[in-house]
Amino acid sequence: MFKNLEGKKVPNVTFKVRENNEWKELNTESIFSHKKVVIFSLPGAFTPTCSSTHLPRYNDLAHLFKKNGIDDIYCLSVNDTFVMNAWAKNQESENIKMLPDGNGEFSEKMGLLVDKNDIGFGKRSWRYSMLVNNGTIEKMFIEPEKDGDPFEVSDADNMLKFISPNEKIIAGSTIFTKEGCPYCKKAKDLLKENNLSYTEIKGQRTNTLQSLGGKGTFPLIFIQGKKIGGHEDLQTYFNKN
Repeated sequence: MFKNLEGKKVPNVTFKVRENNEWKELNTESIFSHKKVVIFSLPGAFTPTCSSTHLPRYNDLAHLFKKNGIDDIYCLSVNDTFVMNAWAKNQESENIKMLPDGNGEFSEKMGLLVDKNDIGFGKRSWRYSMLVNNGTIEKMFIEPEKDGDPFEVSDADNMLKFISPNEKIIAGSTIFTKEGCPYCKKAKDLLKENNLSYTEIKGQRTNTLQSLGGKGTFPLIFIQGKKIGGHEDLQTYFNKN
């Protein structure tokens, strides 16, 4: 069973990052000292749940985290800095800082490094989120120990509700679009008409959409982490709700 580390200091680790084509080292103290930081950790960049929901929603709600005293939001994964930088660019996640735990050292010291050899991933981080106040872990949301990749408690909405219980949070969605797609525009109009905020991710390949559970056609829409489908599926969803 994973150990909750609330009240403990975050592990002392140095992260190797690549910024402006130069190597840079970030240590734990520079990241967490004298700051309130939210960090969410996930199994891998470019993977389905991480790309369709986990990262986009934190990016979407970043302004509300800032409003409620959070200095930085970090996304951590056991990937190298080149992969994390490419994913950030791909996702247009300008509000999130990437933290590449390439050797899994931070995840291991957190007690959350897990074996995913069965799917060819090797060692990866379990999915979780935490609020860190001046280097001390104030709150952790660790996904339940189930088969697969559970995603029930480490989402952005749940963390924001903990930080600010009275904050009004508009239900969110993610829409994958491409330039010149008329059905993408119709889907975005539908989301606006139904007062749903959305994160738009452009320029993905059809095989990427298929890996996310879609048919490989645009748009592909997720609402609150649930795959809806295309424009017609979205219409059906709103008719039923």
